[in-house]
Amino acid sequence: MASTTLICDTQPWKDLKAHTEDIKKTHLRDLMNDKERCESMMVEFDGMFLDYSRQCATLETIDKLYKLAEAASLKQQINRMYSGEHINSTENRSVLHVALRAPRDAVINSDGKNVVPDVWNVLDKIKDFSEKVRNGSWVGATGKPLKDVIAIGIGGSFLGPLFVHAALQTDPEAVEFAKGRQLRFLANVDPIDVARNIAGLNPETTLVVVVSKTFTTAETMLNARTLREWISSALGPSAVAKHMVAVSTNLTLVEKFGIDPNNAFAFWDWVGGRYSVCSAVGVLPLSLQYGFSIVEKFLKGASSIDEHFRSAPFEKNIPVLLGLLSVWNVSFLGYPARAILPYSQALEKFAPHIQQVSMESNGKGVSIDGVPLPYEAGEIDFGEPGTNGQHSFYQLIHQGRVIPCDFIGIVKSQQPVYLKGEVVSNHDELMSNFFAQPDALAYGKTAEQLLKENVSQHLIPHKTFSGNRPSLSLLLPSLNAYNIGQLLASYEHRVTVEGFVWGINSFDQWGVELGKSLATQVRKQLNASRTKSEPVEGFNFSTTTLLTRYLQASSDIPAEPPTLLPRI
Repeated sequence: MASTTLICDTQPWKDLKAHTEDIKKTHLRDLMNDKERCESMMVEFDGMFLDYSRQCATLETIDKLYKLAEAASLKQQINRMYSGEHINSTENRSVLHVALRAPRDAVINSDGKNVVPDVWNVLDKIKDFSEKVRNGSWVGATGKPLKDVIAIGIGGSFLGPLFVHAALQTDPEAVEFAKGRQLRFLANVDPIDVARNIAGLNPETTLVVVVSKTFTTAETMLNARTLREWISSALGPSAVAKHMVAVSTNLTLVEKFGIDPNNAFAFWDWVGGRYSVCSAVGVLPLSLQYGFSIVEKFLKGASSIDEHFRSAPFEKNIPVLLGLLSVWNVSFLGYPARAILPYSQALEKFAPHIQQVSMESNGKGVSIDGVPLPYEAGEIDFGEPGTNGQHSFYQLIHQGRVIPCDFIGIVKSQQPVYLKGEVVSNHDELMSNFFAQPDALAYGKTAEQLLKENVSQHLIPHKTFSGNRPSLSLLLPSLNAYNIGQLLASYEHRVTVEGFVWGINSFDQWGVELGKSLATQVRKQLNASRTKSEPVEGFNFSTTTLLTRYLQASSDIPAEPPTLLPRI
């Protein structure tokens, strides 16, 4: 496909568009009776098992999707990514988050240089530093061990590490390594987030990790200055060098801030924020909490999927299949949303992380060449662990809008519970729902079935389920650090596949810039109004009214307030 050709102009796209009319005449009740079809829609790799037989698709659909992938040069695009070509063309950058978890002896080039040795230099530095903090050879300004860590970062500097931390918190092996330690994440510039993060902590035993590539991110740096003040006011300004470290590439600003540049951990411009959990952004705070050996297993799980994604044929390639099915649901069947439903409370922060990975990557309205897209691209992602979600939004999924669902199940619970006399264990009760819900969505319940159950005539419309609602099931053997890495990489690459097929740049995020630049104008106005009593000017009537009301209602704030920190 020529670079200026939109994928919708290709024959495979047109064939799929025509094919949707055939699919609309089918129902999953019938499709699920075809054992051969179901069997061919099951794929296994490295303990992960994918069953996509409950997608509204036939074997012909899947074959047409492979042809679409060919038209989009998907294989070549994947190879271009792995070979370090500047596929992020709007920022002229390579896209090499796969290098972050590559084996030490791997060769992955960016601009003619193998970046893997640089990655491992940082990993070795993290291992050395985290072990010193954990074993007490690196202590705070008063000589006390640093057992509490606050990681300051926002967006990709927060959501990914938080997801992994939440998933590891109840893993038996990780629990042992984390005894006596705390890890918290400060993201929001809202002072309430500061208050909640420092509540119950002692500056003497707290290490702060400031995550900002440029060391200029407005929210992160204000939070960093706030915690610097919290430490300085308790322990003196010289304590900052012992209690704050950085994940950044701007060593000049790191030093100016008061952090020893030797305690800055690098990452690179070929790592996008939302793909950075496997860099120092995530590896440093997670290693401080759980030890580097646990985090290395996480990296190996992700690396296993990286190699699978790069080398497996499409019909056995889990991320490719997931991505193609998403394109099918969004662009052809017209289902713009996707529910991510992990049947594991440990994965409670997975959907929020994938929300960013997916929606910031593929929330684009133009092609990589700047041509407006005449078709839908990007998914609206949301989710909640089962069974909580069942008592929240499954009503809409079953009887309202059609929303394709990802069901994620775990064979062995991190924390099994067995009660004598119960019919099943707690985990079996959870998994009963994991197995039942996809069938309920697929088959539904007909008026005829309800009549046989003697349901009152007036209730039949309310109790009828149309079914034919697509889902897929992903089953993991357990949820240890390795499996968490596999799950992360599978979804990262799924998003990449979607972007390659849609012909968009999944690795920039210009959409986040406009609001930030407008906030600068508001910030100047607030300062001028607070300190010089200047009226609100230069905004539309609505914003002027809101700003004026806000300033008047908070007029008791002094023009030059003294330093005030939260007290909980």
